[in-house]
Amino acid sequence: MSVVAAPVAPAPEQAPRRLSGLGEMAHFALRNRKLVIGLVVVLVMLVIAVFGPIVAQHPPLEYGGQLSVAPTTKDGYWFGTTLLGQDVFSQFVTGVRLAFVVGALGGGIAAVVGMLVGFTAGYRSGLVDELLNMLTNVVLVIPTFAVLLVIAAYLRVRGVMTESVFIGLTSWPWAARALRAQTLSLTSRDFVALARLSGRPSRKIIFTEIAPNMSSYLFMMFILLFGGSILIAATLDFIGLGPSNTISLGMMMQLAVQNAALQLHLWWWFVPPGLGIAAIVGSLYVMNVGLDEVFNPKLRSL
Repeated sequence: MSVVAAPVAPAPEQAPRRLSGLGEMAHFALRNRKLVIGLVVVLVMLVIAVFGPIVAQHPPLEYGGQLSVAPTTKDGYWFGTTLLGQDVFSQFVTGVRLAFVVGALGGGIAAVVGMLVGFTAGYRSGLVDELLNMLTNVVLVIPTFAVLLVIAAYLRVRGVMTESVFIGLTSWPWAARALRAQTLSLTSRDFVALARLSGRPSRKIIFTEIAPNMSSYLFMMFILLFGGSILIAATLDFIGLGPSNTISLGMMMQLAVQNAALQLHLWWWFVPPGLGIAAIVGSLYVMNVGLDEVFNPKLRSL
């Protein structure tokens, strides 16, 4: 008697696994070329800023015996020397490090002030909103360079901290206006109305209900403020209103122009700082575009 085997039912098709929130963000972030390329460039420049002083063999402001030397590995002059015999690589490393410091401090101060003003104006509305809007408009129309000229006239020594604080206190208005608009939109949502009915303080509602829903926007805003602070600092340094007790990328370009480096074909004096500023700021803006594509489902590429 033969036994006939029962047919085996085909296994049901498994539905594709859905990624969690953070896993989904990481998935699209690693696939976004703009974000990856921008992040790699920023990390490379950060490594130069942190570990560059270990490689540099000469102080940035030391006057050496070799003048206008082209880039060479001899005597540790990787980027050559200036017309006064100073090591360009050492100055470049110092300038990159100061660029990150100014970006973090200036961008951080602007982000904090912008969040306080934007959140408060959007949540409170009414008279508070009008007063904060008036303050924002006043800061927007302040002649920045005129104020800097006055500060430069009274300060004998201008440091990086002074420059960063000034940049932060004059760069927040656009961030405050953008956050105010976002806050006004979120304040009308049901979850905020329920939080108000529960009697929770306004401060807790802002930072536990409204701010978390804008976390991606806040992060992208800080990146823009970071890059903007570096650009403003480079401009101030180039026109002679930056720190007077150190060297920066903008100051390197200013000294190169003053000493006719272009006419003397000393390209290694002004090309590195220009490329350094362009690399940091450009990669930050490319990162911001990539983050926008990651955070916005409508812009994601499969």
